[in-house]
Amino acid sequence: MSSLVSPDSLSAEHLAAYPLSPGSLIRVRNLSKTFGANRALDQVDLQLFPGEVVALLGANGAGKSTLVKILSGSQRQDAGEVWVNGQSQRFSSPLSARRVGIVAVHQQVNEGIAPGLSVAENLLLDELCQPGADFWLNRQRLLARAASIAAGLALSLPLEQPIECLGQAERQLVVLARAFALQPRLLILDEPTAALSDTEAQRLFSLIDTLRSRGVAILYISHRLSDLQRVADRAIVLRDGKLAGEFGAGQLPAAVHAMLGESLDSRSFEPRPPGRVVLSWRGAKVVAHAQVFDLDLHEAEVVVLTGLLGAGKSEIAEVLFGLRPALAGKLQLDGVAWQPGSPRQAIRCGVFYAAEDRASHSLIPDFSLRRTLTLPFLERFTRAGFIRNRAEATAVQAQVDALGIKTAGIDLPMSALSGGNQQKVVLGRWLLGDGRVLILDEPFQGVDVRARREIGQLLRQSATGRATLVICADLDEALEIADRILVVREGGVVAEFPRAGLSRAALVAEVAGSATAAPATSPRSDSPRSRASA
Repeated sequence: MSSLVSPDSLSAEHLAAYPLSPGSLIRVRNLSKTFGANRALDQVDLQLFPGEVVALLGANGAGKSTLVKILSGSQRQDAGEVWVNGQSQRFSSPLSARRVGIVAVHQQVNEGIAPGLSVAENLLLDELCQPGADFWLNRQRLLARAASIAAGLALSLPLEQPIECLGQAERQLVVLARAFALQPRLLILDEPTAALSDTEAQRLFSLIDTLRSRGVAILYISHRLSDLQRVADRAIVLRDGKLAGEFGAGQLPAAVHAMLGESLDSRSFEPRPPGRVVLSWRGAKVVAHAQVFDLDLHEAEVVVLTGLLGAGKSEIAEVLFGLRPALAGKLQLDGVAWQPGSPRQAIRCGVFYAAEDRASHSLIPDFSLRRTLTLPFLERFTRAGFIRNRAEATAVQAQVDALGIKTAGIDLPMSALSGGNQQKVVLGRWLLGDGRVLILDEPFQGVDVRARREIGQLLRQSATGRATLVICADLDEALEIADRILVVREGGVVAEFPRAGLSRAALVAEVAGSATAAPATSPRSDSPRSRASA
């Protein structure tokens, strides 16, 4: 497991690489980009200055990713200019952008790693790809240099292990560490906390503060308003490919209004009483040396698992979906002894799971939106070995409309959709089936504020006939959607809170393992699920 520590521990030599420089660093004028009939960017103007964090806001499909890809050299603009330190630039590749100090960490973590290589080799990937690089000839030298890059972000990583051994959050930290090691003048961070726990995110924010003080310009993209309130000096809003406005740090509600074209009223819901038990797990154990715990999931109830990075949340979900064996415990599904031997068996029994890393586990890039949605349930749309295309299209279009998926057509490839819309497709897929248990690992990654609200409402409205288990590292997301919240620490469920009356401060204290005062709402001490038993 890796962790971030205070950026004060960064070496003076590392920080000295970020000199202060006056004046505008980046100037964008009339930037435009079109994909077929879709105008992704329409004459966008903006300026970025050294030593400031600028939030880039926009609903899914607003043009944020296109702007980032042009600034970082992954795509070329159709029209307009990009100036860096007073010099006009037209990037032909990410390498050409890096040469003038622009480095991007993209939302899709796996775009920034090389499978099959070690953690150390991934940390050194940019250097190893340089002409004349010879680190591979000297293993000790490679490990020493990788350790230096990890230390630049104050990380502790298993350098010699394959990158595939790391979880999604740890891979995110590897990509961030490599980006910081490139000593950027403009650092673009696209949803950098999406895979991080609340505690890890706060430590990352402290690091951003340090880099800002050294004159680094940071373009920060996030749908988490709490992130933006913490780090942003100002906000730039895109809507439908156009610049919709610029706002000061204290004007986030106005920025959200500009982003959505409407106000987003604060809404609350009444937690519902749980129905009968759908899934029961007694004496559960998923990680060696962890405490055992009990877990019950009820009909009509949305239960959230939350905890720090590496706490064991995803491991619990993987056991329930047949991706890994349980180390201990007795499982029952609808009152009958049950042990999923594989994902196929779990799906046949009505247990559905959307993994955190959708790019690797949920999507086939060349598949259409239509086929991605119906893939697990093709039998439902098949007669005599042939797919009933009209029935399939009707069902898919209904999900597209219900989830507000932004697409020009259901037969477009998934690669043509924005990250947030891809996430909606993954959710829509499992809502097509008649599931008994729906497990969603970080379902709000890359989803804008309005879409998150819509997805949450849809989950709750459709929860009557099933149990729903949602994994959220972000505590605000957990509080927004849950009827009941379970805190996971060191591989076990250590506390349970009903949502009603629960304060964020109490939840933070329990997640961090530092609750010394009585919380606003205490865990149910009369429930066998409230505390892990030895």
